[in-house]
Amino acid sequence: MIEGFTALYIFMLSAFTGYEVISRVPVILHTPLMSGSNFVHGIVLVGAMVAMGHASTTLELAIGFIGVALAAGNAVGGFVVTERMLEMFKSEKGRH
Repeated sequence: MIEGFTALYIFMLSAFTGYEVISRVPVILHTPLMSGSNFVHGIVLVGAMVAMGHASTTLELAIGFIGVALAAGNAVGGFVVTERMLEMFKSEKGRH
């Protein structure tokens, strides 16, 4: 398992890298990027469920449940935002 400062270093490095990559994405690519991030959120949800499945104490189950709830909310919210963004690109004739 990764210990203290190494885990913090990896987290900070990934946060910085993510910020730099996302800030350079052109506006036209934000909708496809959201769809890709929804895929990643689904993987996070599966990982949270697997981790919760291996929990043995009440504290581990509680933390696992919170992780599953947050990951599910993140995935569903991403799909809702993507749907609303795609709705903006539809023509007036196509809407009912």
